[in-house]
Amino acid sequence: MSKVKVVTIGLGYIGLPTSALIAQNGIQVHGVDINPHVVDTINQGKIHIVEPSLDIAVEESVKRGFLKADIQPVVADTYLIVVPTPFKGNHEPDISYVESATKNILPFLKDDDLYIIESTSPIGTTEKMMNLIYGERPELIGKLNIAYCPERVLPGNVMHELVFNDRVIGGVDEKSTNKALSFYKQFVKGELHPTNARTAEMCKLTENSSRDVQIAFANELSLICDKADINVWDLINLANKHPRVNILQPGCGVGGHCIAVDPYFIVSDYPMESKIIGTAREVNNYKSFWCAEKIQNEKLKFELENKRKPKIALMGLAFKPNIDDLRESPAKYIVNKVLQNDNNGNYFIVEPNIEEHNVFKLTNYKSAVENADIIVLLVAHQEFKELNLESNKIVLDFCGIKKIEYEFRFK
Repeated sequence: MSKVKVVTIGLGYIGLPTSALIAQNGIQVHGVDINPHVVDTINQGKIHIVEPSLDIAVEESVKRGFLKADIQPVVADTYLIVVPTPFKGNHEPDISYVESATKNILPFLKDDDLYIIESTSPIGTTEKMMNLIYGERPELIGKLNIAYCPERVLPGNVMHELVFNDRVIGGVDEKSTNKALSFYKQFVKGELHPTNARTAEMCKLTENSSRDVQIAFANELSLICDKADINVWDLINLANKHPRVNILQPGCGVGGHCIAVDPYFIVSDYPMESKIIGTAREVNNYKSFWCAEKIQNEKLKFELENKRKPKIALMGLAFKPNIDDLRESPAKYIVNKVLQNDNNGNYFIVEPNIEEHNVFKLTNYKSAVENADIIVLLVAHQEFKELNLESNKIVLDFCGIKKIEYEFRFK
């Protein structure tokens, strides 16, 4: 086997696509994951997550011998840290996975190696890891290239966006930045923007916090419109006719590994200065609770009117349409909340992008809709958009699938 050029630590939703892309460019990649099942699956040329075109890239890279998975790292020239950075306790960022991954490669580091963190991280994380490395390996001080380069891709389109999206690359010094730029130029066609590590870290947090704030505005509008008896979808459509207005669509909350998490990395470190960012998180979290309450109220109303318990279809568990990713999903939270409040109810739980769930018994989406009295649309999956929802069904649409034209009522 050729000399390994890149070691990636973490073979999840970003680590595996990144590894496959690099390998497709003829660069030897050694991917590391702590899950033996993930390692075995990849070495068979298969994938353990749902992402368009990823299966082709992995199969091709493994067959050509440019991609291998393992539970342990090896000597390489470049090390990519692509592990989770969740929050803990009171929404405080948890960088223990980054620390563990860094410690795992400490014995293999040598002069002029390139160490890059891609995991979304609090400001100053790259410098902390630099100090950790140099504290354990002082002979490498000033001889390593250390940088931060956050991913900025959309699940469902990752393989395309890894290539064509611009990247922000920040080193701990100019030498590190330039080394990282040269690395990404091998497989990224988007523009590469050099900066320093702290700015690159903040850039990632800023991008996702901005989206969170914008979604919070839309979700807050939906709460107001519900009380004011206004169709929020029609309202937003009309407001967006203004040339300088672009309101996003409301939903049942905000989920995923980025937008629902990253703002807390700012709020945790700068609580007094991040009032809007913090409030946006509160609004988006509350929207999920509000949706669960709306479902409960509709259920009670049905029971009073029909003298029986309704059959309820809860449509969607993923955090966004057409993917299998349930991380921080507001839909999953709502389903949990509904079931906790009524564990004797008759519910059909639907998620067409996964075959089974370790907690919920899943139902085919067509069967659920056919048999349900109340249909709750939580995620705008393509399958749901193609359904013919009968007029005799009660539909609670929290994701804009059934955008009924608003009829003005004059009183």
